[in-house]
Amino acid sequence: MPRKTCIAVIGSGSNEGDLNSDISKLAQAVGREIALRGAVLVCGGLGGIMLAAAKGAKEVGGITVGLVPGENPDSANSYIDISLPTGMGHARNVLVAYSGDAVIALSGSLGTLSEISFALIKEKPVIGIDTWDLPVLAYKRYTDKFPSGQQYPGGNDYDKSVIKCINAKEAVDKAFMMIRERSELS
Repeated sequence: MPRKTCIAVIGSGSNEGDLNSDISKLAQAVGREIALRGAVLVCGGLGGIMLAAAKGAKEVGGITVGLVPGENPDSANSYIDISLPTGMGHARNVLVAYSGDAVIALSGSLGTLSEISFALIKEKPVIGIDTWDLPVLAYKRYTDKFPSGQQYPGGNDYDKSVIKCINAKEAVDKAFMMIRERSELS
């Protein structure tokens, strides 16, 4: 059986406790889109964006994995199917970023910035909605994988390190496109 695609969803773990807020609704929509395509949603397993995205995935029968910062697997939110306690605190951000075939960032603060940075270091596609914008230079290593002069498929929007999108469907579409294109190069 082929390995399932994993998409990491990252964003603020606090200040979005209200599942009716715009950012929480967006995270739920991202979670639903990921699950509807048969991918596994990976996140930090706690509240905020993580809870909302996992809720969206579960609403349509998706699989969710939470890499929780502490040692108690029961600390994960109620929408997490598989809770993996890391005992690493914020250092678990490396695991979250590395676990996804692509990373979708929604809003977020410094923890989200660290996850974006780790994903780019690992040369993972990073798609963002209303999140950090990093200079092109940070993404140069990934784009250097293409033959001389060839632009990444999809056009000029790939000139930035974080691929900007405006809605859940577009973000998940880009994530899957970039995963597919990346696998064709290897």
